[in-house]
Amino acid sequence: MTKFKSDFLHTMQERGFIHQISDESGLDDLLCKETVTAYIGFDPTAPSLHAGSLIQIMMLHWFQASGHRPISLMGGGTGMVGDPSFKDEARQLMTVETIENNIASIKEVFSNYLTYGDGAKDALMINNAEWLRSLNYLEFLRDVGRHFSVNRMLSFDSVKTRLEREHSLSFLEFNYMILQAYDFVELAQRYDCRLQMGGSDQWGNIVNGIDLGHRMGTKQLYAVTSPLLTTSSGAKMGKSATGAVWLNADMLSAYDFWQYWRNTEDADVPRFLKLYTTLPMSEIGRLATLGGSEINEVKKILATEVTAILHGRAAAEEAAETARKTFEEGALADNLPSIEVPSAELEAGIGLLSLIVRAGLATTNGEARRHIQGGAVRINDQPVSDERMIVGPAELTGDHVVKLSLGKKKHILIRAV
Repeated sequence: MTKFKSDFLHTMQERGFIHQISDESGLDDLLCKETVTAYIGFDPTAPSLHAGSLIQIMMLHWFQASGHRPISLMGGGTGMVGDPSFKDEARQLMTVETIENNIASIKEVFSNYLTYGDGAKDALMINNAEWLRSLNYLEFLRDVGRHFSVNRMLSFDSVKTRLEREHSLSFLEFNYMILQAYDFVELAQRYDCRLQMGGSDQWGNIVNGIDLGHRMGTKQLYAVTSPLLTTSSGAKMGKSATGAVWLNADMLSAYDFWQYWRNTEDADVPRFLKLYTTLPMSEIGRLATLGGSEINEVKKILATEVTAILHGRAAAEEAAETARKTFEEGALADNLPSIEVPSAELEAGIGLLSLIVRAGLATTNGEARRHIQGGAVRINDQPVSDERMIVGPAELTGDHVVKLSLGKKKHILIRAV
């Protein structure tokens, strides 16, 4: 194993972030000699990133913590085309307005991980629409397109996967690789950016940018990719049984985010502590030795530390306390996720099946019925077996709330308003 001299690559290696590096010794020497600028691109396909993006965000965090300057590049231009990497189908095209709204929403998250400003080591938030939307197509083909080999682009795994499955790969998406390579060159010329980082599925695109930079006269450029993560059971990071694990609080509460990490599989706990928290390696080493029932306490530490970076320490500890009261004391915690229902509607009574769907604990009445038949549903902590039950005034507590539970870990408060 390579022994790195630079703080950044040493940290990346010991915490498990490195999959590939384009020139290990060259990048290591550069990071030791000067303040380096690096970037990772994020496509604004939704109003929020999800937990699958956290490994890249943490790479930028450690890059700045090591004394260098990170750039979070928003794909306002490339987002209009769509990244074809390992997708079976083409992405739906978005309007400029949708893209800009998504970028504004995503920006809120990054300030929890990076310090932005005008200093030499302060992070930058840049939108590639600044140079991509104003491109002259014919000049771009002449000056940039001529440097790309279609034969070589067809050899990239992201393209081969689509073609081998006989799925359509549009010319629009094929251009994405050229645009991403051009981003690297523009950032190198405008901001002296020398390094691009990303997931391992981006290796071909990043190397394209290094090659293009060489052909267009930039300084030597570098690449670092992280492994594509799945859980020990093979589940994709950032996805839960109920959908995407969003980073924006208005799309997923701090409590639900905490719960996602609390439910980490035992085998993943040491790895996730290294990747997703800033705990010292010595402390992670100590926690990794704990087993048996103690592993559940380590999971709570993991959940609290990851949530504290994103939502703040107070919100993380509140989520942990809510979980403790709910699971250990059976208490009705006011800060559980909740939905509001008009008092008149509850007074008249609501069918349990439709209430379960309304609360987001099932997508259809049929699914809700199966939960009830399986004994997973409780009202105010009491098991319910009657799928025809009407929830009404009798179930309201003194606080005008009904606690609806699915299994041991999913709880929703139905608030009468």
